[in-house]
Amino acid sequence: MPNNIFISYDLNSPDQNYARVIERIKTLGNWANVQKSHWFLATNHSHQYIAEKVWEVMDSNDSLIVVNATSNDAYWYNLSPEVAKFIQERWNSRSIA
Repeated sequence: MPNNIFISYDLNSPDQNYARVIERIKTLGNWANVQKSHWFLATNHSHQYIAEKVWEVMDSNDSLIVVNATSNDAYWYNLSPEVAKFIQERWNSRSIA
């Protein structure tokens, strides 16, 4: 059964390359562009794998969160420490970044 994955990101570089991120997302499963920087995927890949693959084409000052709505898990890169702590303290999950 496919995983229901949500991807949300902010590109913070002056030379933001949305096309590179979008193309990577489209290779990872059946997709829908929910909002400008928010995507849904139906895929057999894990949320961690998706996060790693999307992060590969992002810059180090960008931010990314990938949520597996099927398993109630999340994985992220470069969220602020305050936001990461807030999520970790309140998320009812067995596996979060």
